[in-house]
Amino acid sequence: MNEKLDSILDQLKSLTLLEAAELVKAIEETFGVDTSVTVSTGVSAAPIAAAPAEAVEEKTAFEILLTEVPADKKIAILKIVRNVTGLGLKESKEIVDNVPKVLKEGVTKDEGESIKKELEAAGAKVTIK
Repeated sequence: MNEKLDSILDQLKSLTLLEAAELVKAIEETFGVDTSVTVSTGVSAAPIAAAPAEAVEEKTAFEILLTEVPADKKIAILKIVRNVTGLGLKESKEIVDNVPKVLKEGVTKDEGESIKKELEAAGAKVTIK
């Protein structure tokens, strides 16, 4: 970082809580931003500065990752993998035997959830990315 930024950081470190709150209000007014946006992580999060609202693209294509296959459930899971992928027995067996492995790419969220539910019912562990 350059000297100017280092100086600003040092000054920010020395602010009291009241001074920091006043600084946030001044930044909101000066730059027209809203710092009341929070990150939802399941734990309490401090407000973060947000730029003027921009559209965030929602992910529409997902991949299904087969992460774990119990030995005693391989045959049932293999049948589902063949049905879902349309692959032959040999290719499906290779996927089941070499987890973690991407099972299917470019699926919709609903299709991914359906496949995940079916595989988990058979005993597999699945992740949707």
